[in-house]
Amino acid sequence: MTSAARTAPGPDRDLTVDPTRSATAGSRLARWRSLLRQHRADLVVVLVFLLLAGWVSHELWPDPSGRVLALNPADQTLYEWFLAVDARALHGDFHLLTDKLNAPDGVNLMTNTTVIAIGVLLAPVTLLFGAPVTFALLVGANLAGTAVAWYLLFTRTLRARRIAAALGAGLCGFGPGMVSQSNSHLHMTAQWLVPVIVWLVVRLLRAADPGPGPLDRRRLVSSAVGLAAAVTVQIFVGEEVLFLAAVTLLVMTVTYGLADRNLVRRALPGFAGGLLLAAGLALVVLGRPLWFQFAGPQGVADGMFSPHYFSADLRSWWTLSPLSVLGDDTSARLTTGPAEYNTFLGLPLLLVTTGCALWLSLSGRPRRPLVVACVVAALTMGALSLGPQVVLDGDRTALPGPYALLAGLPVVDGALPTRFGLAVLPLAGTLLALAVDRALRCPGRARRLVPAVVGAALLTAFPTPLPATDRPALPEFISGGHWRECVRPGGVLVPVPAATPKEPWPMRWATAAGVRFAIPEGFFIGPYGSGGSAAMGTFKRPTSELLADVARHGGEPVVDERQRRQARADADHWGASCVAVTDDAPHAESLRRTLVQLYGPGTRIADAWTWRV
Repeated sequence: MTSAARTAPGPDRDLTVDPTRSATAGSRLARWRSLLRQHRADLVVVLVFLLLAGWVSHELWPDPSGRVLALNPADQTLYEWFLAVDARALHGDFHLLTDKLNAPDGVNLMTNTTVIAIGVLLAPVTLLFGAPVTFALLVGANLAGTAVAWYLLFTRTLRARRIAAALGAGLCGFGPGMVSQSNSHLHMTAQWLVPVIVWLVVRLLRAADPGPGPLDRRRLVSSAVGLAAAVTVQIFVGEEVLFLAAVTLLVMTVTYGLADRNLVRRALPGFAGGLLLAAGLALVVLGRPLWFQFAGPQGVADGMFSPHYFSADLRSWWTLSPLSVLGDDTSARLTTGPAEYNTFLGLPLLLVTTGCALWLSLSGRPRRPLVVACVVAALTMGALSLGPQVVLDGDRTALPGPYALLAGLPVVDGALPTRFGLAVLPLAGTLLALAVDRALRCPGRARRLVPAVVGAALLTAFPTPLPATDRPALPEFISGGHWRECVRPGGVLVPVPAATPKEPWPMRWATAAGVRFAIPEGFFIGPYGSGGSAAMGTFKRPTSELLADVARHGGEPVVDERQRRQARADADHWGASCVAVTDDAPHAESLRRTLVQLYGPGTRIADAWTWRV
């Protein structure tokens, strides 16, 4: 018998079970079961956070393409367009200066809050199911992910009991400000990297503290490298969140150092060196993108929002959010809009958090420096949220706010004062987690009383679902792909009327088409203010202004030869291949007749009239 015949599998050999392989599979299964038993409480907490995120965002489902957040549909349109542009990275068609909006000048994606890192990460979802699905997923995932990240920080770094960590993390992820910002501000709710940054800073500090032994240089370097990586990614997720986290950590670090000067003397050289290493490594990657943001094409170096307008009303701190179960819609007058309920903690939660902080501060070391740092940082960030001039119950007082000391500083003026209040949520969550954890470790009434009081206070801020409504269906001209008969992929399609910051709806056309064509004007931040300062949107061309006026008021203006020449010049300026007005446009017939005067007879394609220019 040959060797091949001896080793060939036969009927008996096929039925033979390899005992080694079976033992390995059994061992793996046992390990998985052991891990599940060991972490089943953690998994329950994660499941609760996921269910809560689903509850908050459920009105967008089961048809994200047909639903829109009722309180901020314009920003949702903008972020869906951002996600569609980010997804182009999988096709190799992605640049920090995109020519897909504001043709022909384009838009600087670093200057705008484009959530690039998330958009690229979820590009497969966007390409397969559409940007509205990705948006709806992120509304809930950002909240749950942030809560889970803080829960892990509290349990692993602070060594808090799971129930204590869950209560504190729940406020961090689902507090009033986070739920409010979920009205389309994805860059503000994507805070799941902040606890990672905090953990790396703590790890760096511990590595820099030699204590009785030698300096742990390897751990210090790895912490610095990790911190550089986390900061780099966060820049491409949301710079404003990173800025708020940096200011908060700065205040906490200084306060903690003053409370524990022995630690400063031991750890300062290594800690400072680690931070410098992290900053240097991050700048190697971020140097060009940050230059591009502030000094590159279509970039801006200043903020465009008035700190006087976007400041928190002092009364809002002890008022319940309209988006909480016990909230009242009348309190919405205390802020600029439903996406900025950043300071609406409510009186019960404010009092309980204050009480917990006082109780913890009297408990002595080793938690006292951390408690003091959290309290000082919360008071600082809360005070800065009041803006340059304190407003109380809608009335502007003569009392200046601490923010007046920072107004006009580079970078700082790009942050809205009211959003400093968002930093108070994780600080309050930390204090609540520490208080409940201490109570659970103590005998007596505090063991039951503190968790019950904290839980009751959190229930007063329990979120309601984000209101959503049906959105208008896309025209068949877009949804059926008929636009390809009018404009080649990569060309410029001019919707009539054009997209504007207040009415960006034509940007949905480009989003639905996977941003395969560009459009002029639109909703974005660019250098179109006085002296090249930041402004929302761009200047309207004469033809665009004429058509916008017809869309607003109807009628049919008399078009002369000068306006026809201007219409051709504007089309040339945009690089337009096609102008289109659909049947669902406001005063569609008036627009059609005006376009006939400007460009001649149009061509009917599906539910649109088109003009090749």
